[in-house]
Amino acid sequence: MKVSLSAFYAFRRGASYRKTARRAELDERVRECFYFHRRRYGTRRIAVELKTGRAAIRAAMRRENLKAIGPRRFKPRTTDSEHDSRISPNLLKEAVNEPSRVREVIVGDITYIRLRNGSFCYLAIFQDKFTRRILGWAVSMRMTVQLVLDAFQMARRRASFKRGAIIHTDRGSQYAAVEFRRLLYIYGFRQSMSARGNCYDNAQAESFFSRFKAELVEGGIFESIEEARLEIFSYIDGYYNRIRRHSALGYKSPLEFEKDLKIKQTRRRDSFLC
Repeated sequence: MKVSLSAFYAFRRGASYRKTARRAELDERVRECFYFHRRRYGTRRIAVELKTGRAAIRAAMRRENLKAIGPRRFKPRTTDSEHDSRISPNLLKEAVNEPSRVREVIVGDITYIRLRNGSFCYLAIFQDKFTRRILGWAVSMRMTVQLVLDAFQMARRRASFKRGAIIHTDRGSQYAAVEFRRLLYIYGFRQSMSARGNCYDNAQAESFFSRFKAELVEGGIFESIEEARLEIFSYIDGYYNRIRRHSALGYKSPLEFEKDLKIKQTRRRDSFLC
């Protein structure tokens, strides 16, 4: 094949230009995805989002100098287990070898959040252990039984719990209180508590708080409890449950995972009836 030297170099310049253009386009898409998720996504989640190989994403992030927020080591400081109330057994040990299902195991915990005036407010959450969805949450200036009751009642309003569901928390006095135990008894739920001083029994709730503090608070503070409540609502209900991809869920959001699960269950039921 006869090709002039000038045509050959022109072809090479064109190929180089096309490669540069593709790289610039990828860099822009990666940058948009990275800042849309407020620096919370690393190479894995961006690769899934953009349907591109991780090596290309990693190179683009390096070119753009993009570094995702990483969770910090988090040690809980909100458990008051020095009380005389009865301690419930750890039912998670019984359930560890059983197949998990939606709303069968709910985990709960409390964390603190710094405010500008030097005080703290407290966040209580209840999370479905299987789907990772935060079902209920509440914020208060005081770490009382009412804080836990408000978070749990929100979870009940939003989701249908199975009778006999395990509600697992640490040994905090809020969870050992008569009011909380009575609520669980009325609705037929089983209470479960972690071993003394062992936060790993409730590792999933701790993991959420670690990610929450890294991705939302990021070492900062809120001006007031009203601002904290607004930002927490935006993060949990607007982002974490609806948008944020979870590796444990096949890189789906909790709500997307639950929706797909419901579709699969409906199809299996329909096929069985046929």
